[in-house]
Amino acid sequence: MNKLLVALGLAATVALVGCNKDKAPETGATTGEHMQNAADQAGHDISNATAEAAAKTEAATDDAVAKIDAAGKEAAAKTEAAAQDVKEATKEATAATAGAVEDGAAHVKQKAQ
Repeated sequence: MNKLLVALGLAATVALVGCNKDKAPETGATTGEHMQNAADQAGHDISNATAEAAAKTEAATDDAVAKIDAAGKEAAAKTEAAAQDVKEATKEATAATAGAVEDGAAHVKQKAQ
């Protein structure tokens, strides 16, 4: 954007200072040619700025996608670990319950004899 402003400022300066249509002795170009060159340069500057903005947008998008992917993998790993913890806790609770039932049955059997 700054390049565009500089180019437009240059074009305005050339237009104001060199208003005559005669060849300027320092460059040999007319004011119209200076204006055309300034317009061409402004076009190139706009093209370059657009390409730079597109590249930065693409890089930011790639970075965001990578971070989202990493977060998804981390969430999946944590979910898997939590499921494993629940599975182990269920096994332990089942074993404890079975032990208590067996112990209770043994006491009943012992009292019955």
